Amino acid sequence: MRSKLPLAALVVYLVSAAPAFADQCPAKSTQMDDVIAALNEAPSCDRAMKVFEACEYGASGDVRFGAVVQKKCEADFLTRLRAPQKLGYQRGLRACDRKYQNESGTMYLSFAAFCRAELAQRYSHQTLKAAGAGAR
Repeated sequence: MRSKLPLAALVVYLVSAAPAFADQCPAKSTQMDDVIAALNEAPSCDRAMKVFEACEYGASGDVRFGAVVQKKCEADFLTRLRAPQKLGYQRGLRACDRKYQNESGTMYLSFAAFCRAELAQRYSHQTLKAAGAGAR
């Protein structure tokens, strides 16, 4: 009888913790279309990144999520970059892609997607700071 108590405690813990995990991701559900809609509805680069972090799959689906975040962040800076800065940004994106290219498993696609989105977020912060707008 004693061995069943730890199992019961674990079940109670998991059941009570499940709503907390579900509340982290602001999308209607964890379905890809719902997460993408939540990312698109995010009012800023930083908010989109928070949604991405909360709703990540940790697998290849994150490539699509990361692309939405990257595009939202790029809206803050891409047209403002001069040619050398744009080349630096493109080099950074390629570095993210190369970083995990020899790894197997879909989690590495997720890592590359986060790398690209985080790079775009850094460029957004730098551009907004230089423009005096601050990060959004």
